[in-house]
Amino acid sequence: MRKGARPVCGIDEAGRGPWAGPVVAAAVVLDPACIPAGLDDSKKLTEARRAALFAPIMASAKVGIGIAEVDRIDRDNILQATLWAMAQALGQIGGAALALIDGNRAPPLPCPVETIVAGDAKSFSIAAASIVAKVTRDRIMVGHDASWPGYGFARHKGYGTAFHRAALQRLGPSPVHRRSFAPIAALLAER
Repeated sequence: MRKGARPVCGIDEAGRGPWAGPVVAAAVVLDPACIPAGLDDSKKLTEARRAALFAPIMASAKVGIGIAEVDRIDRDNILQATLWAMAQALGQIGGAALALIDGNRAPPLPCPVETIVAGDAKSFSIAAASIVAKVTRDRIMVGHDASWPGYGFARHKGYGTAFHRAALQRLGPSPVHRRSFAPIAALLAER
């Protein structure tokens, strides 16, 4: 902003590593006069703290959310699906003068981009985006838990835990499992 770029948008994602569910990206333009206290990398915050910050972010900021479902992940690969979701999220807020993106890879966007490794710990805008993406994805996975009981999605959010592995052995993959991911592909090959 000191360089004259307004609005500045932070973009981050949640869910690149799990075996199931979508990857979710969020784009957030904070109101400089109304930045919620306690913003930080979503991974450093408890689930309760993320949930408490989610509402004020949504109420005071411009927020876009992009969701790349499992079929896109399996078709395009997780990196391309993530970049697509980031572009979708930015498109929902109508663009920005500058996009700050967590990590070292950026999608083609219609504005200047800066990638920042560990950006969710260095930029309030990226931290806010990380919280929005994580809370949104977690809520999706809780919904998947109700639709496909037995896998424990509400508990592990699709990540590769011992419980999840045991459920997969017992039940086989659900429609929300990423068939292109090695553990799921190996299980399908066994069956």
